[in-house]
Amino acid sequence: MEQYALEVKDVSIDYRLFNNISLRDTLFHKHKHTEIFQAVKHVSFAVEPGGILGIIGKNGSGKSTLLRSIAGVFAPNSGTIDLHSHSVSLMSLGVGFKENLSGRKNILLSGMLLGFSEAEVHAREEDIIEFADIGEFIDRPVRTYSSGMYSKLAFAITAMLETDIMLVDEVLSVGDEQFAQKSFNKMKELIENDMRTVLIVSHSAETLKKLCNRVMWLHEGELKEIGEPEKVLEDYKSFMNS
Repeated sequence: MEQYALEVKDVSIDYRLFNNISLRDTLFHKHKHTEIFQAVKHVSFAVEPGGILGIIGKNGSGKSTLLRSIAGVFAPNSGTIDLHSHSVSLMSLGVGFKENLSGRKNILLSGMLLGFSEAEVHAREEDIIEFADIGEFIDRPVRTYSSGMYSKLAFAITAMLETDIMLVDEVLSVGDEQFAQKSFNKMKELIENDMRTVLIVSHSAETLKKLCNRVMWLHEGELKEIGEPEKVLEDYKSFMNS
């Protein structure tokens, strides 16, 4: 067995903030008022095949930014992310759907972007639709969806089109209670595959404790601690309550 499914080495991710820039300055590239915000700062870690890594931290700590970079939504400014040729999918609200296309068409588009053939996506389409359970909205534009329906479809696509590495960004906590439980049960089922690697971002310490074999705590873009779930989560709780 290979040593790691995923390696992140010295990764930093910056955002360029434009404050009070006039149209004229923008046209003539006069970015005197730009500010660089470093969302992720020299983060390094590795996950073994079949590892389940939880990521916790307060809002603005760089959790979602890091996940999106691992998913290939954008490249880091420095450092490297090595997926070791594994397929990867990102389960997150606000990522990947074309708002004017129907849910059904987004299933096909999302599946093909994940590297599946059209035939492979169609073979799983009815399972995805059944799991999402959003009724006639499956043939309506995604822009008409509530956040709950959006999360149901996002979870269903990623859960049924199984990739080697799954990145889950808060989707388990969105939606009605019945769907949240169904999602949790499905995630546990997927995790039972010893070769599937999962990274889960969540504010729920209880969820991370139940699902993960390691937890990483990010604070203001820096890796604060990584290790056994109970130890890291207890340290995080103490820090936040201090």
